[in-house]
Amino acid sequence: MEQQQETFDVIGVGIGPFNLSLAALLDTQDVKAAFFEQKSEFAWHPGMLIEGTKLQVPFLADLVTMADPTNPHSFLNYISQQGRMYQFYILQRLDIPRREYNDYCNWASKRIESCRFGEKVTGIHRLEDGSHRVDVREEATGSEKSFFTKHVVLGTGSTPALPKALQGMPEEDVFHTADFEIQRHTCRDANRVTVVGSGQSAAEAFRELLKEQRTCGFSLDWITRSPGFASMEESKLNLEHFSPDYIDYYYPLSQEKKDEIFASQGLYYKGISEHTINEIYNMMYEYTVGGEELDVRLLPLTKVTGIEQKDGEYELTCHHYQKEDTYSKRTDKVIVATGYQPNVPEFVHDLSDIIEFDEYGRFKVTKDYRLVEKGENPYDIFANSGITHTHGVGSTNLGLAVFRSKVIVNQLLGEEVYTVQDSYVFQSFE
Repeated sequence: MEQQQETFDVIGVGIGPFNLSLAALLDTQDVKAAFFEQKSEFAWHPGMLIEGTKLQVPFLADLVTMADPTNPHSFLNYISQQGRMYQFYILQRLDIPRREYNDYCNWASKRIESCRFGEKVTGIHRLEDGSHRVDVREEATGSEKSFFTKHVVLGTGSTPALPKALQGMPEEDVFHTADFEIQRHTCRDANRVTVVGSGQSAAEAFRELLKEQRTCGFSLDWITRSPGFASMEESKLNLEHFSPDYIDYYYPLSQEKKDEIFASQGLYYKGISEHTINEIYNMMYEYTVGGEELDVRLLPLTKVTGIEQKDGEYELTCHHYQKEDTYSKRTDKVIVATGYQPNVPEFVHDLSDIIEFDEYGRFKVTKDYRLVEKGENPYDIFANSGITHTHGVGSTNLGLAVFRSKVIVNQLLGEEVYTVQDSYVFQSFE
């Protein structure tokens, strides 16, 4: 394995929006940084970049603005560089198309020299002086190299969570919403299509299929174990849970209490936006004008407990848990919208001799985003993703990503480059 002798101040593992935000803020500082990503270019949930969908936070939650509005990697600078400033001005929207957010991040990633794509981190090793060796494989050639760094920042994001009951089926027929735009064309020739799950991704997949349902002729079912198809809680005072103030309140709580609270906050981040619910209902209403029959079923309170291939179809075992009734339902396609789980590479678990994990196998994290270590060390490993268990409901929110980047930058440089205020919102959670 070839070893590169230059030493970096920090190496980032993964380039999603969180680590890209950190790279963008570090790009204007006197820091030697490198960020490695196994994909060939930036891609943010490409399977859900549905035309017409919008980002669920204002464009101000870009990579840098909440820390430094003058940073050259801001969304407004992107709009200016694209020659679209007057069009955006006339648009008069705080929210932006999801496809445009992805294009913006791609634009920024190509401008930031520290971002290196097509290179996968395969290992992290702690050296005697406390620094780190990071092993990297070039995806196109398979060649392997090692780099040296003081600090490491993990930003490996999440992976689609497919329930065990739905695993093992052909991926062109039973697939996660993460692959929806890639596989949706295969639904057009089906007789029956079923969406399983709740939340925004399920609703968007169902809405897109509903648009094509009458033309293509398939029957369409939407099954969720939730009590209903609930809208996301987006009132302004509840949005203050996505703030540094709420982290200040949440972090000191016991892990048992944190897990209990987080389990009760689903509608803060897993509900359906009101405009999406309205679009679905309005379509179904219009489709039934004049007594036309709607070949659609919405089935809450129902858990899919199994799947089996039968006669070229798939038989779903469904359990209505309030009626305590189990029944079967046939379908040709199943779109699974059951969320995501933290992506923690195996090499992180290989560091168990130096970092601490809780009883559920989750790494422990300090309030300022350093992994808790078993001993003293001059250099740190930071966690920029996979921290909902320690920092709460806002951890995956783009609006808090820049705040986290500010905190990490200040620690890397040993000074308050970016101001961290005592309070940001109106209410007190104490």
